[in-house]
Amino acid sequence: MGHKECCEGGCMVKLVVGGLIGAGLALLLAPQAGKKTRKYLASLAGEVGDKANEAVSDFAETVSEFVDRASDRASDFLKEKEGLTKESKKMLLAALEKAQEKLEEQRKRLADSI
Repeated sequence: MGHKECCEGGCMVKLVVGGLIGAGLALLLAPQAGKKTRKYLASLAGEVGDKANEAVSDFAETVSEFVDRASDRASDFLKEKEGLTKESKKMLLAALEKAQEKLEEQRKRLADSI
């Protein structure tokens, strides 16, 4: 499976479906009492939720750091290259606007998935 498929949510859907199938099989094949199994599954779900929240938090922090570094680099570049031609500045502005649009698209996709 390619990176692009994961970014489009394919991995997350497969992960959730796999988790549900696994939980169902665990209930069917469990050698212990139902109450004990439910307690175990509840604790397991809590652990998985905590790990998912941690992964999302780490990813958000990474994206935030990337955006900050990109912004700093663009600012430094503009300061160093004040003598750029007007056409070069327009090209740089267009690239920055395209990057901002891509970030906004990803933000909307994330917001829609909540």
